[in-house]
Amino acid sequence: MIKDLQQKILKIKSENDACILAHSYMPEEICEVADFTGDSFALSVKAKSAPQSTIVMCGVRFMAEVVKMLSPDKRVYLANARAGCPMAEQFSAETVAAIKREHPDYAVVAYINTTAELKTVADVCVTSSSAVKICRALPQKNILFIPDINLGTYVKNQLPEKNFILLEGGCPTHSNVTRAAALAAKEAHPDALLLVHPECRPEVTALADYVGSTAGIMEFAEKSDKRGFIIGTENAIVQHLQFRCPDKDFYPLSVDLVCNNMKATTLYDILHCLEGRGGEQITMDESLRLKAVKSIDKMIEFGG
Repeated sequence: MIKDLQQKILKIKSENDACILAHSYMPEEICEVADFTGDSFALSVKAKSAPQSTIVMCGVRFMAEVVKMLSPDKRVYLANARAGCPMAEQFSAETVAAIKREHPDYAVVAYINTTAELKTVADVCVTSSSAVKICRALPQKNILFIPDINLGTYVKNQLPEKNFILLEGGCPTHSNVTRAAALAAKEAHPDALLLVHPECRPEVTALADYVGSTAGIMEFAEKSDKRGFIIGTENAIVQHLQFRCPDKDFYPLSVDLVCNNMKATTLYDILHCLEGRGGEQITMDESLRLKAVKSIDKMIEFGG
């Protein structure tokens, strides 16, 4: 039974002085055993203040890396060692550094969905909820935004006073959603509001009633007096919102809005990680950590 496995995880977690972090895209049964759920940066901040000496990240590799950057003295594990992020790994630090040399007056703004190596060549990091605010606050007029062209386009459209260079990167899950799929969902549920993540294509976000981060989408749906919502982000959010708001109706924008890397983590992965026979401990050279964490520190300085 799932509940028996969950109880075993909770027992071992307590015995091992471990804190479990679950990204919002994890399924409900994993979120139920987590100490904290949320987006990647919020989880990293929670890990920093958590009293436990061991952190188990139920998410993807770059998230565990950010936890390690902010909590270097803690043991940090990725519950499933194979869980990566294709967007985070689309560009190398060398590629971005070369572009930066060609455009020395451009500030490099890195979406937090990037590897530690990429963060070393960034001037500041951003999340989907803070990207517009931080890019607006930057003293530089010129911005090289990496790696997501869709989020970058969304930010660019909000800040016409800035100049942007965007790279052809992005989330394969969100960017695969088409305008036709969004129109079909709206036709199938004409009374529902369309809530979309800015990692989706501009022609999809243009149809939305609300565009925002995962946390923003959830907050909007919970507080709205409307009853029906089409959710334009990973389909786990449809499940979470239905649990939180049983009196409302939630529909996936597309049945294909599924991140296979997020879905790779299971309750057994968490159990095996806690038992010391699974997962992967995240280690990081201190010089790399110090270079990479500067972009996150700058994000915090700008209120991200």
